Amino acid sequence: MARAAPPSPAAERAVPAARSSGGGNPSSSSSTASTDWHAQELLLLREVTRLIVSPDVVLREMLHLMSELLGLNRGRVVLLEPEGAPRAAIRHAYGLTRAEAARGRYEVGEGITGAVLALGQPLIVQDIDAEPGFLFRAVSRKDLPPETVAFLALPIDVSGRTVGVLACHRIRSRQRHLSDDLAVLHVLATLTGQLLQLQALVEEKTGRLQAQNELLSKALEARSARFGIVGQAAPLLRALDELERVSPSQASVLLLGESGTGKELFARAVHWSSGRRDGPFIKVNCSAIPESLFESELFGHERGAFTGAQQARPGWFEQASGGTIFLDEIGDLPLGLQPKLLRTLQEGTLVRLGGRKETQVDVRLVAATHRDLAAEVSAGRFRQDLYYRLNVVPIRLPSLRERREDIRVLALHFLSRANQLHQRNVNLSTEALDRLEAHDWPGNIRELGNLIERLVLLADRALLGAADVAPLLLPQRNPERLPTGRVQPEPQAAMPVMPLTPQPSLPAPPAMPLTRPYLSADAHPVEQLQQALAAHHGNQTRAAQSLGLTLRQFNYRLRKAGLR
Repeated sequence: MARAAPPSPAAERAVPAARSSGGGNPSSSSSTASTDWHAQELLLLREVTRLIVSPDVVLREMLHLMSELLGLNRGRVVLLEPEGAPRAAIRHAYGLTRAEAARGRYEVGEGITGAVLALGQPLIVQDIDAEPGFLFRAVSRKDLPPETVAFLALPIDVSGRTVGVLACHRIRSRQRHLSDDLAVLHVLATLTGQLLQLQALVEEKTGRLQAQNELLSKALEARSARFGIVGQAAPLLRALDELERVSPSQASVLLLGESGTGKELFARAVHWSSGRRDGPFIKVNCSAIPESLFESELFGHERGAFTGAQQARPGWFEQASGGTIFLDEIGDLPLGLQPKLLRTLQEGTLVRLGGRKETQVDVRLVAATHRDLAAEVSAGRFRQDLYYRLNVVPIRLPSLRERREDIRVLALHFLSRANQLHQRNVNLSTEALDRLEAHDWPGNIRELGNLIERLVLLADRALLGAADVAPLLLPQRNPERLPTGRVQPEPQAAMPVMPLTPQPSLPAPPAMPLTRPYLSADAHPVEQLQQALAAHHGNQTRAAQSLGLTLRQFNYRLRKAGLR
């Protein structure tokens, strides 16, 4: 065994006229033959560098070209185990079977390969049969050519540390100088080390990026959880990003989108993430206030302002001073009251109904509507100046159809909440979640939450499948869009009730229509109420269902009977 030093650039290059796996000693041959060998070396290096796509591809092809172009056979790249143990194994090979490559495992210092790992120096075995330290571990002697076989092993260094070995078999009686082969192998070993170092850097960078992505994902989840908003769909995250950017300001925010998309949650999020978070948050549903009471509700009234006004009362704007007021469905605000609202927003003052003095208020407005306010302005049903005052920062909330990847997590969120609220333990199968994900959800998140709660209340077993979910879903629709972007209303069929299968241990309530006939408070005797409670182990919801009553009706009868 000989320790090889890197060949000198001035070393004489004597190359044979023809390449042969066997043959005599090298002789000084014609320049044509020398040019052929040199061309092969250049071709090898050019092909290897051209294939630099990934280390695995490059190393495998490099070993292939070593054999095909230079006759350096059974090449292998041996690398230390990644877990840091003092062992190495063949990771890339050409000319070895899978079984032979799998046997190529070496301790550091064991055999020729292990010695190169330990010393960090090239080793040359001129005759493997005459070297007692040669192990024949990967390839047995009977599978090698009968002539004298040499073994060349060079270290692979990364950042000054030996991490592997580039090795191959070589027929010793070749018409090519050993120094020429060593020169090429030194270049290839250096290239291998650089590729491995590049791979390590890429993996380290990728690991950091993955860790950063995980942190960002957790931050997004934490941000959504802080606002009580569930989901990670891109349209939802865009809306959240807009919300967080405008929340620290005092600008009015207009929330747009279909009914049931979570406008109140977003309005509260604007309040919680602003500097007004310690002030009041007042919600006013404009569609639920009679037109005659609008001015009194919003701006308050003085004593005697109208019949029955026996004392002064501050309106919602005064109660929200120092905080945020949320005007939901602002498109239903009466046209005659809109100038007064505009003046309050612009000047920060108001006059109570029946009053004469102005009151200063410090309120931030968040408004919401499912209507197309621009179309309402064109139709003369909404003031243009108020529309521009509200439309300072519009945020569009996506429908559930645009957030299909959130349907599963929302369904499980509502399922957990309903189970806790009603003390049940109902679960949904994968097929049931698939069915929910495929639905059109015209009612958006509100419809999904109500459906999940209904499933929990009516379930007669712990695990529900797609067949249990399907009857509760409205028929699929292809909504025709109006020019304003609103959905063409269609008559909705009554929602069917999920069929229930009674179980011996817990009688299931009978299926009931959504609209129940009116029953007087005395229609159920005390004994019947007590029996229903006992049959359902005190669960008032199930007991009420078994009698064809709502929970409110059942509770009223209990109170009247003195059972509360």
